[in-house]
Amino acid sequence: MSRPINFLHLTTFYPPYSFGGDAMYLYRLCHALGDAGHQVDVVHCLDSYHLLHPGEPEIQFKPHPRVRIHGLRSGYGALSPFLTQQTGRPFLKTRQIHELLKSNTYDVIHFHNISLLGPEILKLESPGSQPVKIYTTHEHWLICPMHVLWKFNSRPCEKPECLCCTLMGKRPPQLWRYTSMLTEAGSHIDQFVSPSRFTSRMHAERGFPYPVGHLPYFIDRIDSDWQDPEPRPQERPYFLFVGRLEEIKGLQKLIRIWDRVEDCDLLVAGTGTYGSQLRAMAAGNQRIKFLGGLPQKELGALYVHALACLVPSLTYETFGIIIIEAFARKTPVIVHNLGALPEVVQESGGGFIYQTDDELLSAIHRLHNSPAIGKELGEKGYRSFLQWWSRDAHLKQYTELLNTTALKKQGNIPWEN
Repeated sequence: MSRPINFLHLTTFYPPYSFGGDAMYLYRLCHALGDAGHQVDVVHCLDSYHLLHPGEPEIQFKPHPRVRIHGLRSGYGALSPFLTQQTGRPFLKTRQIHELLKSNTYDVIHFHNISLLGPEILKLESPGSQPVKIYTTHEHWLICPMHVLWKFNSRPCEKPECLCCTLMGKRPPQLWRYTSMLTEAGSHIDQFVSPSRFTSRMHAERGFPYPVGHLPYFIDRIDSDWQDPEPRPQERPYFLFVGRLEEIKGLQKLIRIWDRVEDCDLLVAGTGTYGSQLRAMAAGNQRIKFLGGLPQKELGALYVHALACLVPSLTYETFGIIIIEAFARKTPVIVHNLGALPEVVQESGGGFIYQTDDELLSAIHRLHNSPAIGKELGEKGYRSFLQWWSRDAHLKQYTELLNTTALKKQGNIPWEN
């Protein structure tokens, strides 16, 4: 008989005060744990969000009665994340975190994107207990001060030249990276995990001193999206891009070739700092349509009716959650042969992998001209989604990870009687 587990998740960004797929993964995980009867606390940094987004979020997210959200606000605005970025310590956020730790006893402390909480936070303990401590490498931040291994603002990083890259990226160098802080703080973590085997290997190749296991992402099963989908967003056939409008996401590559795609539109869902440039590039092509940021409910219909979801990222993605969002709706994908993207497609058989523009265009034309191929690939993706990337599959893997780590650390599983 197992009792409910008390979780503490720490991250820089959490919905709606967030930007990327890692925050969405954590939101889904916390709600899944809450539905399973566990108690979940989440700590995130409001100062860091407002540093990048001065206003309030445009999209709201449904709360959960078993998930308590603790947004850190220092009163000093941008100074708080800047001090953390420079020193690796939470400084102006420490008091609020310690008060939470004193008021609760946690079984599991799970760290996520802590870039603006700082590596020193990995040393946190829960008084009166010996919690299992997990860290998920949602980005490459542990081995890359720019987070994404995007070198000199121009290409995937083939070898570290971090100081020059940081300066070219117009970010202040992080002094703590030239000390032993990360190695010392990392010794307090019982298990590091990554959403892809590629990212686990990349950490080892770049000299990260601790082994990184594998725990893939998931999304909730959304049967109604394809069994009883919303109406088509338009009559014309279309391919879909979903993601942040940033240079590294590669949408500009699709825009440049879309004149060579006949009788199909490209629908773009997302926002980002590169959005105005992308709209300017696409201004002469009426078959490229920007939809802005959309909630998951509206994205569902876009996925369902798309010929395929295109993922042209130019850098080393750690997973590619857009892929399994498409698979959950039986929609195939076409992905760039880089980072973790091909790994997900190879494991599922749910799409095409391309290296060159000609290969990308060939895959687009095949799916446009042959609905049967798209249906076959979509079915393969959906079966793999159920097996590896659904809520049930993930909770099983997550529980096994926690139990194995607890046995290794404590010799028993404290939440099992």
